[in-house]
Amino acid sequence: MNEVTMYSTQRCPFCQQAEQLLRRKGVGNLKKIAVDREPGMLETMISRTGRRSVPQIFIGETHVGGYDDLAALDRVGQLDALLQTIGDSGP
Repeated sequence: MNEVTMYSTQRCPFCQQAEQLLRRKGVGNLKKIAVDREPGMLETMISRTGRRSVPQIFIGETHVGGYDDLAALDRVGQLDALLQTIGDSGP
């Protein structure tokens, strides 16, 4: 499985929910980037996503969106497929 990256803040409840969902799905290599603690990362996130809210989640290079987007993919059964497809195409 390719790396899953999540831009977050330290006290964001949606970030915590997203992390819990990803862990339940077997994601063990979650790369968390705290935009409130790492200088310049908020601007990087906005540049990559066009969004200012956290979390912003990437599976490999695919921008999933925020927690609501992640949960919606899971509800319709597409999150597992996305994690698997991206994992299969990794190096």
